[in-house]
Amino acid sequence: MSSTSNEVTQVTCAIIIEKGKILAALRNRQMSESWKWEFPGGKIDAGESAEDCIKREINEELAVSIVITERLASIIHVYPEKTIELIPFICTISKGTVCAVEHEKVSWFSPEELPALNWAGADKRIIQEVINKIEIKA
Repeated sequence: MSSTSNEVTQVTCAIIIEKGKILAALRNRQMSESWKWEFPGGKIDAGESAEDCIKREINEELAVSIVITERLASIIHVYPEKTIELIPFICTISKGTVCAVEHEKVSWFSPEELPALNWAGADKRIIQEVINKIEIKA
């Protein structure tokens, strides 16, 4: 049996905004937190910056290139099996068409629709800040 680790995994996520809508991705059955919505992203590799990570992850997961417009405050979230530091970025798409490479599906939502979705735990904690940021920019 493995011992509990105090290690915190750094994970980035992209809040991709286009025409006032926000992209969310539905986790597939093979993923932890399956069938929950999330802002796409992933773990930071050794020696990789958070900014480089989110650009790489979004290219791998959605087949698009992004431009980061803002880094939001990170949050620590404790799941039963791990603890993560979620580092969110507000982004726009610079090249390509979104494709659900790793997720069950991806969809665009208005800010008002976000709270009703069944979010993964860490992502749920940043929804209100995301909505506030979008309303400020509008």
